[in-house]
Amino acid sequence: MRCDKLYSDFDFRFLPDNGIEHDLPTNTLQLMIRVRNLYKRYGNTSVLKGLNLDVNQGEILVILGRSGVGKSVLLRQIIGIEKPDSGSIEVNGVDITQCSKNDVYKAVRNMGMLFQGAALFDSMNIEQNTAFYLRQHNDPLTKKPFEDPVIQKKVKEALATVGLQGTEHKMPSDLSGGMRKRAGLARLLVYRPSILLYDEPTTGLDPVTAQQINELIVQTQKELKGTSIVVTHDIHSAFFMADRLALHKDGKIAHVADTKTFMNFNDPMIRYLKENYTLTGSKI
Repeated sequence: MRCDKLYSDFDFRFLPDNGIEHDLPTNTLQLMIRVRNLYKRYGNTSVLKGLNLDVNQGEILVILGRSGVGKSVLLRQIIGIEKPDSGSIEVNGVDITQCSKNDVYKAVRNMGMLFQGAALFDSMNIEQNTAFYLRQHNDPLTKKPFEDPVIQKKVKEALATVGLQGTEHKMPSDLSGGMRKRAGLARLLVYRPSILLYDEPTTGLDPVTAQQINELIVQTQKELKGTSIVVTHDIHSAFFMADRLALHKDGKIAHVADTKTFMNFNDPMIRYLKENYTLTGSKI
């Protein structure tokens, strides 16, 4: 699809939380994201080396790989924060690598991302952080700024969903790492994107808190009826969340399949992941 024809008949910025089934366009694609022959380098370091990936509507795709192989780099290309050196990234049929900056924004405005450090604004309290997107954009139904009571209701509901009731006036520095991750999730919930990206959501968390985040990601997926990509090196989190698993290796997606098929691939990295998983008493 050409960039100048982006979503002329439908505004994806918000899916209204009104309890009514959303009337999506009839030509909504089952394939939400299509990445082909993607290359990205920084100076003399090649990170993405002809990467290919398909992400289907409604699934949680978990991308596994060693730290530093470029999993986060891939997410930044998909959401349009960075531009690849070559290759294509289609979001809902639109190749964002061929779009201007303004048109990239239009193509990815139905997309949200939980960054590794949650990326909360240090100078804003949790209520202000959660409401930030709503205060920067008009209500797509009325085309006018959201009224304060509406914002307050949405923020309260989002914080309650992630278990952060009563934290509205706390600053990010007052929260633990797990609570900051949950606040980042609330910020996604409040504007209801249909594509969600998660960058190492459980890194640095204790096992109990990590599992709470895993459960919230699955809950968020069901709540928004969205499509999710999670990058991690945590095999336990991956197995809990994933509909499909992918292995990011040597700048490419080496394998991608449902969890059972994935763990039977003859690959040294997958064998290591399998051994690590079963050593803890988990069963595949």
